[in-house]
Amino acid sequence: MRATSPSRLGQGVAPGKEFASRPVYREESEARILGGCGLMGVCNQSGARMSGELALRSMASMHDRGNGLGGGFAGYGIYPEFPELFCFHLLYSDDQAKDDTEFYLRRHFRVVMEEPIPTKPIRGIENEPILWRYFLDVSEERLHQTQLGVEDYVVHAVMDINSDIDGAFVASSGKNMGAFKGVGFPEEIGEFFRIDEYKGWTWTGHGRFPTNTPGWWGGAHPFALLDYSIVHNGEITSYGINERYLEMFGYRCSLQTDTEVVTYLFDLMLRRHKLPVEIACKVLASPFWNDIDRMPDDQRQLYTALRMVYGPALLNGPFAVVLGMSGGMVALNDRIKLRPLVAARHDDTIYVASEESAIREICPKPDESWMPRAGEPVVAVVSEGGKQEAMKASLSAGQRRIAKAPVTGGAQ
Repeated sequence: MRATSPSRLGQGVAPGKEFASRPVYREESEARILGGCGLMGVCNQSGARMSGELALRSMASMHDRGNGLGGGFAGYGIYPEFPELFCFHLLYSDDQAKDDTEFYLRRHFRVVMEEPIPTKPIRGIENEPILWRYFLDVSEERLHQTQLGVEDYVVHAVMDINSDIDGAFVASSGKNMGAFKGVGFPEEIGEFFRIDEYKGWTWTGHGRFPTNTPGWWGGAHPFALLDYSIVHNGEITSYGINERYLEMFGYRCSLQTDTEVVTYLFDLMLRRHKLPVEIACKVLASPFWNDIDRMPDDQRQLYTALRMVYGPALLNGPFAVVLGMSGGMVALNDRIKLRPLVAARHDDTIYVASEESAIREICPKPDESWMPRAGEPVVAVVSEGGKQEAMKASLSAGQRRIAKAPVTGGAQ
């Protein structure tokens, strides 16, 4: 039985306190087949925007790495008309979930614009949820009332929706980015969401082959929080301790997959703890103790301190991940490289993928290609100046829509 809509509480109530306990919508797949996944990432470090078709073609070449139970993409720089607004991509199981979520959003945000996420009928994609996107702002008054920073405020809201509203899931919640994912092969999902009509300076993609978690729309990759998104091949065997560690910082894992903890760990270390990305990667894929013992004194002290402070954040198990973020892209293997990862560069563009063929599908003659070593990150950084120039050249229809769209909800 579905719980009633959230009660109308005072404007000073922080996100996370408005819902009674309610059942959580879950949908298991009928069968689980052991296997692997495929992933890719492409980042233009100059800030030039590329069509999502590149990501779609790259993932299509790795079709056989998935089994049709999940595919998805994340694009950065795709909403230049709304660069300062948080864009929530929502998946709803029914109209009641949509009504409950919109009630929540209008209480806590200024809804600048909302619309269905554009899709087109694709053979093989069926039983899709209601797909909607919202461009949101947070008033200074709300931040003052809750004593939260704007990004923490958004994180609280995402956790609320995913945990407390049955049948509603936030696919992405960052600025000038979005995640497009669902049940199907990645090339089907890409065509379904029409990602070839978007342009961004960074794209990541994923084809899923679920192992011990269900294949369902909310469980497809990427997993995103704020500007961070993760695509992942492998298995995080340390999920239990990682989850308990994250709960100490207010994160709630509710999407039935080990990949979720990787997204939240990057958010914790990069955004909240301000660690350099290279150091964060050394926390997640730390050297072994016997290797640390043989390091020079300064390095040994650093890595010992990281293991002491961030021990519960260490990721065990075989994995390859690609992190998308507003400032670029990071690819990382586990510390003994039990999952494939290949990288390449051509001019200002960095490519990573599970297979070299997926890179050469969209970059036939890279300047160089290599196999990243275990635990060694591949980091691509986008020029801030390049991003600004790309956005200036792209303002059009969205700006006209925003002028006409009514602003609703939140303290004005």
